[in-house]
Amino acid sequence: MLLPGNFAAAGIGSLPYQEPEPALELIFKYMPLIPHWPQLPRRGHQEHFVYQSLYPLVRLGLIDDRPGAMPVFTDDAPDWADKLTAFYSLYLEAEAGSEEALATFAIPREAGCGFYALIEYLEEKGTGKARYLKGQVAGPVSAGLYLGSSSGRSAFYDPQLKDLIVKTTAMQACWQARELGRFGLPVLVFVDDPALAAYGTSTHVSLQREELVEALAGVVAGIRAGGGFPGAHSCSGVEWPIFFEAGYRILSFDAYSYFTSLQVFAPQVDEFLEDGGVLAWGIVPTSEQAWQETPADLAARLKDAVEELVLRGVDRGRLYRQALVTPACGTGVLDVPLGEHIYKLTAELAELMGRDTEPSGE
Repeated sequence: MLLPGNFAAAGIGSLPYQEPEPALELIFKYMPLIPHWPQLPRRGHQEHFVYQSLYPLVRLGLIDDRPGAMPVFTDDAPDWADKLTAFYSLYLEAEAGSEEALATFAIPREAGCGFYALIEYLEEKGTGKARYLKGQVAGPVSAGLYLGSSSGRSAFYDPQLKDLIVKTTAMQACWQARELGRFGLPVLVFVDDPALAAYGTSTHVSLQREELVEALAGVVAGIRAGGGFPGAHSCSGVEWPIFFEAGYRILSFDAYSYFTSLQVFAPQVDEFLEDGGVLAWGIVPTSEQAWQETPADLAARLKDAVEELVLRGVDRGRLYRQALVTPACGTGVLDVPLGEHIYKLTAELAELMGRDTEPSGE
């Protein structure tokens, strides 16, 4: 099964609406080939990633996420061992193929109305022009560095807490892939992990590369178990080969602001593409700067970036064929007019670049 390419337009996830209907209308208007379910952070606390990707840990009392306070693991609770037993029993049943157990890893409807709205849209209207369906989950590194233990330490540094995050996220991704897969199209599930940028910084010197790869690979396993294709997104500059080594097949990155962080890994990018991987170029800025850009300007910027990689030894033909265009990041915190403009700009850029999938000289 081939992955998408030829500079098709795709989205990241979040949109600046409070209701899913206008979000889906925008998605199917501008990204009909690869529609995604809309995350709607303006709906409030329940749309936070803790509820969308890690809800079983909240439901079982392993995470205390009361409104107005930072979420924290309850690993100092007297009944912690019993809660762990309940979780791992559920996880093992889901891993063994129990649909009932897997369903307990679903996004609660109140925390992901955009997901269920997409499902209902597809059931009522069909897939239309879509060739792929896209979902997204929180990355284990970002979740692990955001969440704390009862002692205040980042959860990623605690092997047990990190394992809970990876396994929950993996099963959530598996569930999404299964649900979206019911419509007969290939499913892409992206892992959003911008906190990978912490690796190598002075504030996170104890982050070990092999631990990062292992955690990210754990979610890849969940996506594949659900029949999906794993993608990764980060809107910051990171050590991108970590995603390649963890098994991701699509890399979504902020090409507008952080392209230089990718070009230094040109040999690994070339290997990634040679192995069939896809680059999702987040070349459309998700800021007020988008009002100043035109499709032609962004196309020129993108082609310059492609040529920079070619100069560093990356195959030009693959760079053109194995490519998507996206916004640099999600648009959930933007004003509605700007968010809509960014999606329109992405679609216009995709159309412009799609005409040039066989560049001169190839």
